[in-house]
Amino acid sequence: MSYTEEVYARVVEKNPGEAEFHQAVKEVLATIKPVIDANEAEYRKMAILERLVEPERIVSFRIPWVDDQGQVQVNKGYRVQFNSAIGPYKGGLRFHPSVNQSILKFLGFEQIFKNSLTGLPIGGGKGGADFDPKGKSDGEVMRFCQSFMTELSKYIGADQDVPAGDIGVGAREIGFLYGQYKRITGQYEGVLTGKGLTFGGSLIRTQATGYGLVYLVNEMLEHHKKPIQGKTIVVSGSGNVAIYAVEKAHQLGGKVVGMSDSNGYIHDPNGINLDVVKEIKEVRRGRIKEYVEKVPSATYTEGKGIWSIPCDIALPCATQNELTLEDAKQLKANNCFCVAEGANMPTTLDATEFIQENGILFLPGKAANAGGVATSALEMTQNSMRLSWTEQEVDEKLHQIMKDIFVKCDDAAKRYGMEGNYVAGANIAGFEKVINAMKAQGIV
Repeated sequence: MSYTEEVYARVVEKNPGEAEFHQAVKEVLATIKPVIDANEAEYRKMAILERLVEPERIVSFRIPWVDDQGQVQVNKGYRVQFNSAIGPYKGGLRFHPSVNQSILKFLGFEQIFKNSLTGLPIGGGKGGADFDPKGKSDGEVMRFCQSFMTELSKYIGADQDVPAGDIGVGAREIGFLYGQYKRITGQYEGVLTGKGLTFGGSLIRTQATGYGLVYLVNEMLEHHKKPIQGKTIVVSGSGNVAIYAVEKAHQLGGKVVGMSDSNGYIHDPNGINLDVVKEIKEVRRGRIKEYVEKVPSATYTEGKGIWSIPCDIALPCATQNELTLEDAKQLKANNCFCVAEGANMPTTLDATEFIQENGILFLPGKAANAGGVATSALEMTQNSMRLSWTEQEVDEKLHQIMKDIFVKCDDAAKRYGMEGNYVAGANIAGFEKVINAMKAQGIV
């Protein structure tokens, strides 16, 4: 049994029932195996992989709060501080009923490599709670956030751990969290990113993940002499990532014909009217099916199946494991030639393998989804410098970071004889930087 296989078996044994975490570790260890094999004696002696797959710290805590009826409610909160070798822990907070330790460990582990790829000095972490902000009043959300931050504030700081938003944690939640942190600590510092523009937020942050995804896709397609202009695109999801991926794809000449939410999907062969989607999703917080009431050319289908829409480029931007092996086969049958992950691990392992084996260009989430955390790190920089950059300045820096990520992935894959395998390239490039820092800092 190889070193990587030994470590993976140990991860499964020591973390029973944590399927999402197992999946993330398996994918990374399989793709970095050539690097490990070339340095096995050294890495074994230093227990590099054992240290890499074990979080530096996991904090779990109860969150008592009072609802509008005066009833005390209790939720469970977490912060997984996974790896700080190259900088303070950085990663979002997720408020959703599905949140558990396995999901946060998977996300925190992915974040290590994603953050490394940005080239910025940030480590990997993730956190959240099994609280659902949907249907809650502003008062209930505020009281929950204040209780959550009362405990979390003990473990975070501008040079220690800088959380951001994620599913269920938007501008409203970040504002309440930041206000409570400031109240408890008396510190006005960049301890959270995704803040409002009036108190230290960055321009382009809302658009960053979607924009970054399309910047990276375009970089890869131009490298393969298949520019995005004129291509038909399907985007799953209709949150920030999906909306701004559609916006940037349209700006670069692509034609997006499909979007979705958790209930179903729309198909508009004339191209998605993004103004209508924004009004539904950003203003009224409605369902995507309402799109067809305003756009006669569109159809709505209940349930899954968005990947049955013929397209050149597929951008899964909703949630983990949404694109299955059957979906991948459908995409191939419809002559799709590019899949890029806008969400965290939205493609199952067997689907990823099928896509790569069938010559479809594939960009993993830890590279393609990195625009958001990159711009969060730019927000940290602005906070530290007491500056606020223009929209153009932030967008240019984001665009350059995504270009650099493609070069790193491409170069790393080529060095190990896997040209065009951007999953391996992303994992290897992210891994090498983190491991070099861990080695330099000794056994910590």
